[in-house]
Formats: sequence, C-alpha cells, structure tokens
Amino acid sequence: MKIPTIAAVLGLAAVATAEVFLYETFSDGEGWTERWTPSAHREDLGKLEVSAGEWYADQAANAGLRTTEDYRFYATSTKTKPFNNKDKDLVIQFDVKNEQNIDCGGSYLKIFDAELDPKAFNGDSKYNIMFGPDICGPKAIVHAILQYNGTNYDLKKTVLAPKDSLTHTYTLTVKPDQTYEILVDGKSQASGSLLEDWDFLPPKTIKDPSASKPEDWVEEAMIDDETDEKPAGYDDIPEFIADPSAKKPEDWDDDMDGEWEAPSTVNPEYLGPWTPKKIANPLYKGEWEHPMIDNPEYKVDNDIYAYDFGNVGIDVWQVKSGTIFDNILITDDIEEAQKVRDETKASRSDEEAALAAYTELKAAEAKAKADAEKPAEEEEEALEKIDLESFEAPVENVKVPEAAADAVKQAEAEEAAVVIEEPVAVVEEAVVVEEPVKVESKKPIKDEL
Repeated sequence: MKIPTIAAVLGLAAVATAEVFLYETFSDGEGWTERWTPSAHREDLGKLEVSAGEWYADQAANAGLRTTEDYRFYATSTKTKPFNNKDKDLVIQFDVKNEQNIDCGGSYLKIFDAELDPKAFNGDSKYNIMFGPDICGPKAIVHAILQYNGTNYDLKKTVLAPKDSLTHTYTLTVKPDQTYEILVDGKSQASGSLLEDWDFLPPKTIKDPSASKPEDWVEEAMIDDETDEKPAGYDDIPEFIADPSAKKPEDWDDDMDGEWEAPSTVNPEYLGPWTPKKIANPLYKGEWEHPMIDNPEYKVDNDIYAYDFGNVGIDVWQVKSGTIFDNILITDDIEEAQKVRDETKASRSDEEAALAAYTELKAAEAKAKADAEKPAEEEEEALEKIDLESFEAPVENVKVPEAAADAVKQAEAEEAAVVIEEPVAVVEEAVVVEEPVKVESKKPIKDEL
C-alpha cells in the first residue's frame, strides 16, 4: 500500500543521516491541489488529475499526477524544504509512466530556488536543474541540464530513454566531489565528472595566439619524382575505342539509316592522365602543432555542483496526453533513494501482466465492435454493387380472385377479336403512302470492313 505523502516526508526525514526535502506520492486524493500551484502564465494550460491510468498493477499504489489533454502545455509547481546541497550528496528521483505511447512530449522535472513565483511559472523561468525523459519521434533521451552562472548546459553524453508504456524510475545523483551518475530503473546509464561531461568552464589551455607556423615549415610528406619521365606514346592511347564485339544489325539500311558506326567502349589500355611517381620528401618536418598555453580565463570552481533549492515544477509540452508522474523524491541520502526505488518497483511488479490483460481486453472490444458493424457494412457494399438503371424489383406470386381472373380473360378475348376483324383496313393504311421512305444503306466504316 502506498504511504501517504505527508507521512512519507516525515517518516523519511526522521531516518538518521537522511534528510528529505520532498517526497510526493500523490496518495491523498485531492490533497495534492493544496500543495501544487498551477501557473497562471497562460489560460490554455492542460489540466492535471491524480490517476493510476487506464491500466495498473495496484490502483492505489500506482496513482500519480496525470496529464489529461492533448496538444497542451502543462505548468505546475510545489515547494520543497529550502536547502543548499553544498558538501552534501544530491539525489533527484521520480517515476514516469507514458502509458499513451507518447509520440512527442517531455516528462521531466525542473528544480528551482526558493524565489520562483508559481503563478508566473513558464518555460523561461530560471531553474537550477532540469532532469528526465524527453521523447519526440525516434529521438528519446534523458536530459540532465545544469545551470551555471545564468547559462544552461546539457550533458554531452547521450542517455537513451525507454519508449514503452511501462513505468520507469529516473535517478540523478550529484556529489560534492563534482561527480555524477544517472540511473534508469536502478541501472547506471552515465557517470563521470561534471567538469568533463558539461562545458561549464572554458578550456584549461588554449593555442598560443602569438605563435604561428614558420614560413619554411614543410608539411608535404611525399613529392613528385623529378627524374621520372612520361613513356613515349603515352598520350596516343585513346580513352574510348570502337566496341570490337559490336556487329552491324542485319536490317541496317545505309541509304535510310546512314553509315553504321560501332558504339564506343572504354579502352582497357588507357591509363588516364600521366603523373610522375611520388617519393619521400627529404625536407618533410611533420605536421606543425600549435603551441598551447594556460588559458588566462580558466578559473577553478569547486562549487559548480552546489545550488540553493526551494521549488520543483513540471513544465512540459505534450502532443498526446497520459503521462503519469509519481514518487518525486529529493534527498541527500543515496541509500534512502534506493530503498524508495525498490519499494515503488515492488508495488508495480505485476505491471507487465496488467498491460497484457488490458491489451487483450481492448483487442476483444475492438473485435466485438467490428463484428457488430460487419453486417451493416456488407449490406452497404451489396447496395453499392447494384446497377440501379437495370435493376428490376422481384414480382411476388399473388393469388388473384376468380371473378377478377375471369374479367381479365374476357377483356383479353375482346381485344383479340377487334384485331382479327380489321386486318385489311390496317394493311391498306400501311400500304397507301404517297412517298415511300428511303432507307439509305449504312456505309460500312473502316472497323467493319
């Protein structure tokens, strides 16, 4: 069962040598709305809710802060216990579940000093550290951006972020010796020196601006052999020749087609433009190296890792919503962070099975819907195939009353008698014609011949 947020903070803070500055589990229903302040910088920010999502291993334990609207910016923040991490380890850790199979959007946190105005919080607000996954199309990386003297510097190494829809834990540890480590699900993905893996400081040495390469410095290792001569007749060899395997077509007519010429082909004896052979240059001194000197602008700073902290915020853009942030922990105790990581991992041990069951359920629902719509679709397809111009409605066999049948027969007999009594008159009217109609014979067209 998930530990309530406030109790979690108090309980972890009481552990010896461990100090917790924030542990947010979103486990107290709507209580999070009293701790988190949405930005008022713009009116169309996306809405957030506490939810375990559409599928989960443990609904109560896996509930977190979830984005709910597509194509939206999100900006909200909460206060931490104010602290400075000088001479202390710093651990930033949180869980992210992109159950919507995110196509483009961030899922990272920003950590600020105590001066952040939560209502004015926006993408330009100055932060100390930005950490977490950012996915867009094929690019899926874990950002680790640290601010130094007003400038943001991103990690030069590439840390890949998982692109599936399961929950993953992201951990950043920064130590007083100015080293760091990034974990994804407890496994190290990057580590090293702040001074080497970020460009906080200018280089220790630079090229001596007063030095330049001597004019007589020779960097050509090979030169032309002046004693080498071009062979006699070398330029007389053509690049292309008539194809000896080509034959004049049998139906070629010189009078109509002109004189036949064999097509050209590459001459196998052609060697290209002649150049003299190369020999080692006796004056070669090697590649000239610019002398280096100490950089007068380089100054050692042993406190790059240290910041004043007081706020944590979510400031992201998402094309497709559904990301869940959970178990946000900021502490100075590495072992306590591992303990929390192990506990939250255990709470979702059946997450893959839950996802499989959810996927199967959705597939069954989709099939049922398709089966229900199939008869209507088939009827519509059948109607589309009917030729309405030649269509004749079927005639049903209907039993006709006997009296009506007799009346029909009598009417047919009377009509036949009228035709029989006047055959001559009809013929005479048909024969007496003043001018016979000429019927021209149809002239056969080319296709009929």
